[in-house]
Amino acid sequence: MRIIIFGATEIGCLLATEFFEDHDITIIDKEENRTDEFNKLDISFVEGKVCDIEVLKKADIQNADIFIACTPVDEANIVACLTAKKTVGIRTICFVSKEEYKNTLCFQKNSLSCGDFFIDYIIWPEELLTQDIFRIVTVAEALDVENFAEGKARLLEYKVKPNLSIVDKKVKDCNFTNGTLIVGITRDSQLFIPNGDTVLQADDKLIFMGTSHSLDILAGTFFHEKAIVKNAAIIGGGTVGLMLAQNLEALKIKTKIIEKNYARCEYLTQNLKNTLVLNGDGTNLKLLDEEEIGSADVVISVTNNDERNLLCSLLAKQLGVKKVIARVAKVLNVPLFEKIGIDVAISPKTSAINEVKNDLAENNVDILATVEQGQGEVLEIGILPEFDGKKIMDLKFPTPAIVGTIQRRGKVIIPNGLTELKYNDTLIIFTKAEDAQSIKDFFKGGV
Repeated sequence: MRIIIFGATEIGCLLATEFFEDHDITIIDKEENRTDEFNKLDISFVEGKVCDIEVLKKADIQNADIFIACTPVDEANIVACLTAKKTVGIRTICFVSKEEYKNTLCFQKNSLSCGDFFIDYIIWPEELLTQDIFRIVTVAEALDVENFAEGKARLLEYKVKPNLSIVDKKVKDCNFTNGTLIVGITRDSQLFIPNGDTVLQADDKLIFMGTSHSLDILAGTFFHEKAIVKNAAIIGGGTVGLMLAQNLEALKIKTKIIEKNYARCEYLTQNLKNTLVLNGDGTNLKLLDEEEIGSADVVISVTNNDERNLLCSLLAKQLGVKKVIARVAKVLNVPLFEKIGIDVAISPKTSAINEVKNDLAENNVDILATVEQGQGEVLEIGILPEFDGKKIMDLKFPTPAIVGTIQRRGKVIIPNGLTELKYNDTLIIFTKAEDAQSIKDFFKGGV
């Protein structure tokens, strides 16, 4: 596939890094924005502005399949996508940072009068980040939460604390709840697929898949999640902070939000019904202590500054908060945040990259989620006729992978080795990202 990316930004670099091995990538931007990271990749670089037809021709847009605009300027991205669409009718993906652009562009696309002059896919990273954080907030102790099959199945990730009964036990001896499967383990920052003889260690991060009800039982039995999340504190009242507070209000979770800008606090007060809005600095330890932030079930720091989010998160941990989530603008900073003790570090750019990956997936394969900074992938694969009647135990995968759930006529099945596949089943499979393509190929080839 030939992909043109307008914007030599961090997102542009992440996209190019993700796709250059399997696709033909061309970057369009000013030469001054070209960094050494792009020079390390086997890609083409065209200098110029997208609104210049000659630049598009130089980038060979006539033979391209996808056009992605991801500069820091919304208006430039919109004009670029519309120009590309009008020029050759190419599929377009546009990154925006403002809600009004996403709403307007989506409305225009659905309008009968738009003709062929529209943008195919609008990505607003802040919205995706809010959705990711909200899922994690609502499950106490969980480091990651993903919902599948219209909420009937889930993925949950938990950290193994040293005092848990499962430490130093083999997976097969843990007697995990029926209806759940352990599909991945992260140890020393490296993800691997476990088997029954894998011995669990303190500080491992365990990834489970199963029915929602069974995972609730698992959490209460093994990870001491007896109480639901009742109160939360948000540091940063920007777009993400506001949307997150609105979502928490809908679940009747007692929420307070700390925002440094007084005018923004007034706006938050007008748009939030039951959230306590505090005008102050989230890095002020005295303020955090006076407002009893330490008693919150979860603290989420979502300012636009990585250093501030890190400091706020560390102060919250110092006050005794059990679960702290931090927004990270620079993707490379995510491992650093987690290494020094932040429970969950999450980037809007990572969420956006996952959306693009799913958009480019094959017709019968969807990438439902990625975990551990892209080390693992959850694939949704439709079963072809040649697999009808085969048992799970007879599937000889070329690389490690686990079938987490099977969707069949509206029902969710947690399989075992004797479970038989049926034509038109939908499998949700967990595997390492580097092995995902081989698993996709396996189900294409009818092996």
